[in-house]
Amino acid sequence: MQMIQTRRLLLLAASWMVAVPARALHRKAHKKARIPAPAASSAQGDNGTQDADSNASPANTLLGPLDTVARWAIVVDYNTGATLLDKNADEEMTPSSLTKLMTAYLVFSALKAGRLALGQQLPVSERAWRMQGSKMFVALGSTVSVEDLIRGMIIQSGNDACIVLAEGVAGSEEAFVVQMNQMARQLGLTHSVFQNCDGWPLPGHHMSVRDIATLATRLIRDFPQYYHYFDEKSFTYNNIHQDNRNPLVDAGTADGLKTGHTEDGGYGLCASAERGGRRVILVLNGMGTNKQRSTEGERILDWAFANFEDAQMVKKGQVIDRAQVWLGTVPDVPLVAARDLVLTMPVNWRDHARIEANFASPLNAPLQAGTKVGSVNFTFPGFNMLPQQVDLLVGESIPEQGVLDRAMTVLRLRLGRKS
Repeated sequence: MQMIQTRRLLLLAASWMVAVPARALHRKAHKKARIPAPAASSAQGDNGTQDADSNASPANTLLGPLDTVARWAIVVDYNTGATLLDKNADEEMTPSSLTKLMTAYLVFSALKAGRLALGQQLPVSERAWRMQGSKMFVALGSTVSVEDLIRGMIIQSGNDACIVLAEGVAGSEEAFVVQMNQMARQLGLTHSVFQNCDGWPLPGHHMSVRDIATLATRLIRDFPQYYHYFDEKSFTYNNIHQDNRNPLVDAGTADGLKTGHTEDGGYGLCASAERGGRRVILVLNGMGTNKQRSTEGERILDWAFANFEDAQMVKKGQVIDRAQVWLGTVPDVPLVAARDLVLTMPVNWRDHARIEANFASPLNAPLQAGTKVGSVNFTFPGFNMLPQQVDLLVGESIPEQGVLDRAMTVLRLRLGRKS
C-alpha cells in the first residue's frame, strides 16, 4: 500500500508535554521578565578611573541583544549546556587569576587519584616565597598543608600558594604547566594556552570565556567533594585574614568560583549559582573597575535566572502520536520519543514554540518495536535558537495478519473503493 507522509502540528497543551519545574505545566502564558539595563554609576573605580558604563555594548542572547560593560562575557546553563549570553566568547584574552581554575582542576585530580592528600605538607621554595601579586604569605622554608594551600589559592588568590601546589604535584612549575596544557586539550579548551600556574601576565598566556565556563562546569561536575572551597568567605593564614575576592560569593549571590585582575585583562569574574534546581555559570572579563565587576556580575546572573527555565520537552519512551498500521493485527501503533530532550528556554517559550510530528502513515506490518519511523521537530520562531529534533520510534511490535485476514482486508478495501 502507498505510504502517506504525515506532518501533524502538536499543541503545547497536549498531555505528552512535560516541563521542569512543575509550574511549567500550566497553560497560562508567562509574562516576559524585564531585562534590566546596565547599571549606571559615576563612582570612582579601584584604578582611579571613572566607571565606564556608557561604554556598554551588546552581547548576543536567546532573547536578542543585551548591553554589558564586560568586553568578554558568557552565560551557560549548567544542566543543559545552553549558551544564554555570548559576547566575544571565543576570543583569546588575558585570563589573569582565572588561570587558577585550571591549577585547581589539576590539584583536585591529584587528590582524587591519591597522589596528594589534604593533610600532606608541602615545602615552600624560594621561588614560591618570592612571588609577587596577590599572596597567601607562606614563609620561606616552611611546610604548608595541601588543604591550606587550596584555600590560599582559591579564597586569597595566592600566587605563592599556586607555586607550592604546582611544585608538589609535578616537581616544578614548568612541568606543571605542561600538564595544564595537556589537560586543556583533554577538556576541549580550544582557545587556552598556559605559560604559568597563577595567571601572571606573560606573552602567549590566554584563555577564552567559553573555555573558562567549560572548565568551571567540569570543576563542579568532576569534583563536587572539593567545590565547597570556592564558597568559603574568608581564610586566615599566618595571622593574616583575607576575605574571598569573589564579590558574589561574599554577598551570598553565588557559591563559587573565582576572580581575576590584571592591567591587560581588566577585572574578571567566574561565578556560579543554583536557584530552584537550576545552576548557571557566568564568566565576565575586561571590566574597568572592581565595582563594575560586582554590579555587572550580579545583574547578569539575576537576568539569567529571571528570564529562562529548564523545560523537559519530551521524555524517552513517551507516546507522542499514533500511526495507522496496514495489514497488522491491530489498527494502529504508538509512536514514542527516542530520547529525553531538556532545553533551557525563555520563560515565555510557550507563546513561540512550534512542535510537529513528522512520520509516514499507514505503516506496513510487521513492525518491530524501536524502529525509527519519523521525528518530532521543535522550532522557536522569534528566539535565537536552533531547531531541535527527536526521533520517533515504533512503540511496540506488531505482527502481520494471517493470510486469510490479509485477503479479507484487501477485499474490503477494493469493495469500498468500487462503491
